[in-house]
Amino acid sequence: MQAERTILTVSQLNNEVGQLLAQGFPALWVEGEISNFVRAASGHLYFSLKDAGAQVRCAMFRNRAMYMQLAPRNGLKIMVRGKVGLYEPRGEYQFIIEHMEDAGIGALQRQFEELKRKLQAQGLFAGEHKKPLPAFPRCIGVITSPTGAAIRDILNVLKRRCPQIPVLVFPVLVQGEGSKEQIVNAIRQADREQRCDVLILARGGGSIEDLWSFNEEIVAQAVYACQTPIISGVGHEIDFTIADFVADIRAPTPSAAAELVSPDMAAHQTHLQRLFQQLQRNQLRKIQLAGEHLLRLHQRLENQRPTNRLQQKAQRLDELDMRLRAALARSLQQRSARLENLHARLQTQSPVRRIRQQQEQLARLRQQLALRINQQLEKARSRLQMQAGQLQALSPLATLERGYSIVRNAETAQLVRSTASLRLGQTVATELMDGSFESIVTRIN
Repeated sequence: MQAERTILTVSQLNNEVGQLLAQGFPALWVEGEISNFVRAASGHLYFSLKDAGAQVRCAMFRNRAMYMQLAPRNGLKIMVRGKVGLYEPRGEYQFIIEHMEDAGIGALQRQFEELKRKLQAQGLFAGEHKKPLPAFPRCIGVITSPTGAAIRDILNVLKRRCPQIPVLVFPVLVQGEGSKEQIVNAIRQADREQRCDVLILARGGGSIEDLWSFNEEIVAQAVYACQTPIISGVGHEIDFTIADFVADIRAPTPSAAAELVSPDMAAHQTHLQRLFQQLQRNQLRKIQLAGEHLLRLHQRLENQRPTNRLQQKAQRLDELDMRLRAALARSLQQRSARLENLHARLQTQSPVRRIRQQQEQLARLRQQLALRINQQLEKARSRLQMQAGQLQALSPLATLERGYSIVRNAETAQLVRSTASLRLGQTVATELMDGSFESIVTRIN
């Protein structure tokens, strides 16, 4: 009798393989170079990790990537810690990354994080120990290299913003052998002499090795013990050192540190900025504690095995999101082409030419109307002149101009047409062309 066959679906097969991979490989460290890097809209990271002979697909999900300080990019050589997994919808083996660091600075970075946790536990980063900067310092001290770009930038800013305030420079080495001892001695000397109201601890940017003097514990302890307010302006904006966390204020650059210690008319703005930075530090600590709590909860959830399913769904969601974006882009391109076609058709049927013809016809009609009006006015003027001439010919005034006169009864103003209407002694009024006169009838013929 033939043994009964066990038939699996593809999904069941991939699920079994995924469990075998997860159980068969513990958390691993892998080193390689990033290629084909993609940051999805969901915040998940996808890329290939390769060396000279092979490559493996990698995924780092948002709940891990959000705490990463490293900025991944193609060509960067990194070390990653994670687990082997399987993306079941495609049956592809991949590496699920939990932590990432630069391969060149991994050891120093771990040393940095260990010292940071140690000093934070001791309270060296606590906000209640931060001293406010003086609003109007009488003297500003600068602890840095006397030949670097940082001192030139600081002096230029201070000369521009507050040239009346003296600046005292404490020259030190900012990297290499003996630099940490010189930095500590300069801090203690400046604090002991009390000649400066505020100190700037600064140097220009560089690699983590170049900035390591400011990550030494003795430098952090000296900064913490200093009674004079200290502002740290080490490196560029993306560079963080232990001294930054211990100092009373951290500036992103040496020039920014000089801006913060130099007074200007916006004193209230400086005060608000200091409060904002203190609030930001407190919130970062709270976020860090909340993140650690979230990671603990995530680990508990992962032990119950829904993590892989969620990661599979998240990766599938990213694929669908990319396909949707591509489809939207194609649709937008088609609609743009259709819009251009409609625009071209509209241009061929544009009413502009017809409007221009109508405007020209309107102008001609206006000219004809004006001509007709002028002609009608000339005809009316001619008729008026002719009628005025006729009226003038019939006017009694014209008769008077020829030497005739008009006689009226002075009492009744009636015309005297016959001698029969006259009587002796009667007063009559005679009108001439240029006036009138009265007379008395003395004889009637």
